Amino acid sequence: MSFFNKILASIGIGGAKVDTKLEKSEYTAGEMIRGQVEIYGGSTEQQIDSIYLTVYTTFIRETDDRKHTDYAAVKHHKLNEPFKIGANETKSIPFSMELPIDTPITYGNTRVWVATGLDIKNAADPGDKDYIEVRPTNMAAAILEEVEQLGFRLRQVECEQASKRLGSRYPFIQEFEFVPTSGPFRGKLDELEVMFLAQTKEKAELLIQVDRKARGLGGLLAEAFEMDETHVRLTVMSQDVPRLNETLKGVISKYA
Repeated sequence: MSFFNKILASIGIGGAKVDTKLEKSEYTAGEMIRGQVEIYGGSTEQQIDSIYLTVYTTFIRETDDRKHTDYAAVKHHKLNEPFKIGANETKSIPFSMELPIDTPITYGNTRVWVATGLDIKNAADPGDKDYIEVRPTNMAAAILEEVEQLGFRLRQVECEQASKRLGSRYPFIQEFEFVPTSGPFRGKLDELEVMFLAQTKEKAELLIQVDRKARGLGGLLAEAFEMDETHVRLTVMSQDVPRLNETLKGVISKYA
């Protein structure tokens, strides 16, 4: 192969390409993602040092009072050992990797995708991107459903930059913003925010923000200085789910 073709391959012209084919496009957080990574050789033989899969999500970062959409990785997965792919050769490599149980759900503006890259020495990375839909775990779904059963409507879901004091393992946290439309908290709260600090199959660590409705001058002043908001940490175990409605109602009532 000519030196000229090698130079072109190094800048991505006539070089190897990659295409990931997922088994499906919708997953529950914590589920296994399976598929095939297909590598197509270019016009010259190339050394592939590694194939890597990364799960990314979007989040909102605030800088100088302006909001920007950023992205962060929630999972890295190396697929193989180094190998060579010949000119015009095709290789197919099956894979399986676990989607983290705390992967954000794809609701509202939140996007999640699997990015595939080839680590090729002295060459451009011919990446590939596949968007997926992510559904909540059974535990998370049960918690969100019980909040709605208390008369709240889910208004917005967004991943926002996380404060370091929250101890999140990601630079973001997903917030579920509810408004009371019926039930015991209508007229008492402006909104209720639920955040999942950590999750396993058997346990969820929650941060609940109770935002009280302003009442009178004192309430307006409290709202102006954000003193009308109370943050409550709550641990929910799988065995707590049957009594979850009563538990949530008690916690929210205490600060409403």
